[in-house]
Amino acid sequence: THAQSQGRDVIEPTLEAQEEWIEHVTMVGEMTLFPKANSWYMGANVPGKVRVLTPYLGGLAGYIQKCDEIAADGYAGFAFSSSGTLVLVAEVAGREV
Repeated sequence: THAQSQGRDVIEPTLEAQEEWIEHVTMVGEMTLFPKANSWYMGANVPGKVRVLTPYLGGLAGYIQKCDEIAADGYAGFAFSSSGTLVLVAEVAGREV
């Protein structure tokens, strides 16, 4: 709804916001036993794979709270654009869409 109200139809997180989210997910995950286990959740089933926990373990209430905070802050950490803009950028770059 927020994107549409601005005439946009594409929303992407910024690199900084992605890094902050990964840091938060890691911090929450460290409060569990998951990082200590040789589990496929940690990538332990793939030799040489970096061990990282990607599921959010802060619970639904914690996730909703984070989403509400971001929305209340005007979607800080997200870039809005139009899909037409992406096509134009791809055309300028000589890429097939």
